[in-house]
Amino acid sequence: MMFETWWLLALPLVFGLGWMAARFDLRQLISEQGALPRSYFKGLNFLLNEQPDQAIDAFVEVARLDPETTELHFALGALFRRRGETERAIRVHQNLATRPDLPEPEREHALYELGQDFLRAGLLDRAEESLRRLMSGPYAASAKRVLLELYEVEKEWQKAIDAARELQTLEQKDYRVQIAQFCCELAQDALQKKRPEDAVEWLRRATQENSANVRAPILLGDVAAAAGDMQGALRQWLAIETQDAAYVPLVADKVVKAYGALGEQGKALQWLRGLLKGSLAAELLDTAYRTELEVNGPVAAAALMREQLRRQPTLLALTKYFEAQAEENQAAGNPSGETADVGGDAVVDAQAQETAAIRDLLQVRTRNLARYTCRECGFRARLFYWQCPGCNRWETYAPRRSEALG
Repeated sequence: MMFETWWLLALPLVFGLGWMAARFDLRQLISEQGALPRSYFKGLNFLLNEQPDQAIDAFVEVARLDPETTELHFALGALFRRRGETERAIRVHQNLATRPDLPEPEREHALYELGQDFLRAGLLDRAEESLRRLMSGPYAASAKRVLLELYEVEKEWQKAIDAARELQTLEQKDYRVQIAQFCCELAQDALQKKRPEDAVEWLRRATQENSANVRAPILLGDVAAAAGDMQGALRQWLAIETQDAAYVPLVADKVVKAYGALGEQGKALQWLRGLLKGSLAAELLDTAYRTELEVNGPVAAAALMREQLRRQPTLLALTKYFEAQAEENQAAGNPSGETADVGGDAVVDAQAQETAAIRDLLQVRTRNLARYTCRECGFRARLFYWQCPGCNRWETYAPRRSEALG
């Protein structure tokens, strides 16, 4: 009986305490919301409606009214940088970084954002200075990644190698592809400065770093060819067919020139004809046509293109076939394309004009085809790049044409 009486007294007390706690939380929430300026909610609304200019104006007003809102300052600086207003972004983040009452984690955050602001503004020295102050702590990995990007922009390849190695240790992530490419860049610098021994050493390091790197043997062949060692150059370039056949088109012209220097053009033609029967035909067709035309003349070149059209019909093969016919007619002293079994000058002239028009149209079409496409960002280029000009990633261009030629 006493137990039931105690419960009857306790239940109203517990209910009353809960009601008071709820009222207190509600009042605190209303108080906090009331403390936020209306500009804050206006800024959020503008952001949700994808109106960044108005959002920035609203947040600037909030920051003016309440200088203690550090998170809002960070958001504001990021918005400025995204819009390209780097001077305003720098000013926001500098004010944060120099505040004496700012906690250390937020100061490091401000320095990291400031480094990105300087990088975007092209102030590379100041960007490096800001990021170098973050070599330990929670922003170390992020700062090193931005530094790596900075060194690539500056073409400071040795510093880029060091930064990539540090990141490799810090993140347990594979940076061998990038490091090998940095070594190749240093090798190219050495070749431009007429220091082939240094170039060979850097290329050896590139191969040690990444055995799948194809750029190193290509450059080693260039070093050998520059020294007059055509046999050595051919060994490097022909070995690429075994290492990664997709990259053979990048050295096809080099191989033809090396065989030509040795007086063995026939071997070059035999090599190219064999490759035309495989999947690399589209990429090697132009080289094969020019080599056949130079060695055996327009009749043989036309026959080669006719055979290729039967095997693998493409726009480029058709274009080269018409070009070879024009060369054949010109060599035979019949530039108009006249044939013995066609009667009437008017008919001959009309057919010649039609053939020339088709040839010109095909030449324009094949010339404007996009040759290479970055797998990461889709940036298209007529030339092959080891580093994409669009996204700055390495080895993202497949060495194959991105659009079919037929």
